[in-house]
Amino acid sequence: MLKVTEARRDYDLVSQDFARAAAAGARLVVPEDDEWPAWPLLVLDQAAGRGVAEAVPPLALWVAGEVALGTAADRAVAIVGARAATDYGEHHAAEFAYGLAGRGVPVFSGAAYGIDGAAHRGALAAEGVTVAVLGCAVDNGYPAGHIGLLNRIAGSGGAVISEYPPGTPPARHRFLVRNRLIAALTEGTLVVEAGRRSGARNTASTAGALGKVVMALPGPVSSGMSIGCHELIRDAKATLVSTVDEVLETVGRFGLAEDTVSSRPKRRTDRLGPDALRAFEALAVRADRSDAEVAAESGLPLRRVRALLPELEIDGFAVRGEAGWRRRKESA
Repeated sequence: MLKVTEARRDYDLVSQDFARAAAAGARLVVPEDDEWPAWPLLVLDQAAGRGVAEAVPPLALWVAGEVALGTAADRAVAIVGARAATDYGEHHAAEFAYGLAGRGVPVFSGAAYGIDGAAHRGALAAEGVTVAVLGCAVDNGYPAGHIGLLNRIAGSGGAVISEYPPGTPPARHRFLVRNRLIAALTEGTLVVEAGRRSGARNTASTAGALGKVVMALPGPVSSGMSIGCHELIRDAKATLVSTVDEVLETVGRFGLAEDTVSSRPKRRTDRLGPDALRAFEALAVRADRSDAEVAAESGLPLRRVRALLPELEIDGFAVRGEAGWRRRKESA
């Protein structure tokens, strides 16, 4: 990463950057600020320790909008998909976003044409919180056709964010880099439509590598824009979802609507996603199990298990022993 940026290390554009940010109504948020999303971004540090490429936390984030970034990222879902979306995809992206935002779940996306734009508009229609994560500066106005949408997001209780300073133009590699932020800042990523190779699949792959929940909406078998979703589901890299309730249940942390879950007995493990629950149930109380043994018992891929076990430890469900992992006694 240093080699990529060292050519700019002697640039001193501080005054210019802050002047342009102020003109765009943006502020700089750093790790020392109260609104810094420290907990969501922790997964990037953890992934970097496991050798995940490009899992580098941002040094700071430029934010335009009223919502505190840490609050928006506390329990959010990303909705991503193809730019060349079909009517089917845009309709369902808007419906999912409307349903999630209406239940108080912030919706993150990338402000691109197609699925991203539909997701933002759906959340705005529900008068909920939506956050656009850009692959360029917040003052760049890209894409041009979404300038009005971006202004609505920033002015309606949401936020437009970027790790790039004012004046930075869009570039393909910047969109790929920003995908890790969409994945890291949310509890789960829903892919609505995606081709075989696409930015949406890149975001989904990044979310999986970070140990986050990945979901996909199935589509018509004749649609080229659903190939990516079907491959994610077929390869067990995403959970099939078709309703907002299924999204909430899959993400796990939020639960279903209050009237649905109020009659159910509550357990600590109710907030675990399906993969995390399978990994937890594969652990023993009195004996250490290796990550390979947990993978064999749970039926999850070894790489997925290695991502989940540290999270279970942080959340108080598992403890690392000399010979492997076991359940915490109070979680049994």
